[in-house]
Amino acid sequence: MRPRIGHSLDLSLYLVLDPGLCAGLGMVATARAAVAGGARLVQLRDKTADTARMIETGRALKAALAGTGAALIVNDDVEAAIAIGAEGLHIGQGDMAVAQARDRIGAAMVLGLSVETPALAAQVDPALVDYIGAGPVFATPTKRDHKPPVGFDGLAAQVAASPVPAVAIGGLKADHVARAFKAGARGIAVVSAICGQPDPEAAARALRERIDALSF
Repeated sequence: MRPRIGHSLDLSLYLVLDPGLCAGLGMVATARAAVAGGARLVQLRDKTADTARMIETGRALKAALAGTGAALIVNDDVEAAIAIGAEGLHIGQGDMAVAQARDRIGAAMVLGLSVETPALAAQVDPALVDYIGAGPVFATPTKRDHKPPVGFDGLAAQVAASPVPAVAIGGLKADHVARAFKAGARGIAVVSAICGQPDPEAAARALRERIDALSF
């Protein structure tokens, strides 16, 4: 049985970087600011980058986050995740098989999986997957090929079906924090709520304060 490091992972505020939205400040500076404001996880997602560029950006992120306690997750690119020494890999339903991903990254690295239905959530193997990205709660322009939005009721159904903790994703803002956590999510993943904001640190802090104020 491999160590269940996912159980100790702080999923509460999860930044997913978008190169377009972050263009003004840059992904590294945005990530650094967001972590200063209270983000606990940072995902490098860049669908336009090849593996070499993902590694270059990821190593810069890894250096910027050193000593902060925040973890770096790489989206889709298993080769980059390994080369960077990232804390985790996140894959979608259309990417490599979960068992293959786990075999490639080994036991110690976190593995996240996107799901869009309760049936997919229920099929998750907790021996392989540490957390799910559940949703999308709302439609979002940052991922144009996403499945139909499920709302908070759909989110709750996915969370209830999953044997591992869930992060809510899909168009979420500060005003949605309470409802996402009430639906059972252990955290929220955000893109435009931080990326591209005039002050990413302040934006992250506003989310962090909402999360920390929850009483359920």
